[in-house]
Amino acid sequence: MLPADRAPRSNCCHSVPRLGSNCHQFAYELTSAKIPIPQMAEIEVLDTDITTLEVDAIANAANTRLMHGGGVAGAIARAGGPELQAESRQRSPIGLGEAVETTGGAMPCRWVIHAATMELGEPTSGEIIRRATASTLTKADELSASSLALVAFGTGVGGFPLDQAAAIEVEEVRRHLAAGSGLERVVFAVRGASAREAFERALARRT
Repeated sequence: MLPADRAPRSNCCHSVPRLGSNCHQFAYELTSAKIPIPQMAEIEVLDTDITTLEVDAIANAANTRLMHGGGVAGAIARAGGPELQAESRQRSPIGLGEAVETTGGAMPCRWVIHAATMELGEPTSGEIIRRATASTLTKADELSASSLALVAFGTGVGGFPLDQAAAIEVEEVRRHLAAGSGLERVVFAVRGASAREAFERALARRT
């Protein structure tokens, strides 16, 4: 986990109850079989360049061939450098909704988790975004990552509505943390006011 003085902050930050709570601020509590160990899983929204975040892992909205041409996927590939590109070629293809990891390359993150949200050149759907989000969170736990940055899956080339994508991703993050996770910090790293506001609205809902 990154030192607190190095972690980027957000105007929108929530702690979420891991085992369920009626309190206004969400707070996830993790217990062991022997001694209850309270831990906070912090959820943030940042309008930022995901390639610059100092987190353990970042997500990439990929196609099934892991060909990172444009948009956020292209920016991640360029920032990661040749090593990331080479590992992507070795790991492809993957199925829709599946996720695989590569190195973060030249970026501050240790891993990039590539989740397939579309076939190359094809649209996506809410169900695919849900599966891709769940696969990314599961992969982060498999890697023992304590911090993860997610993107607005499917809202670029995939053309999926921002509000719907935000609602799906927030729901899946809450579900995953409630089931028990090693993640201590989840960041929704988006670009632009409309995306930031969509994820803030989704986080503000208590359903």
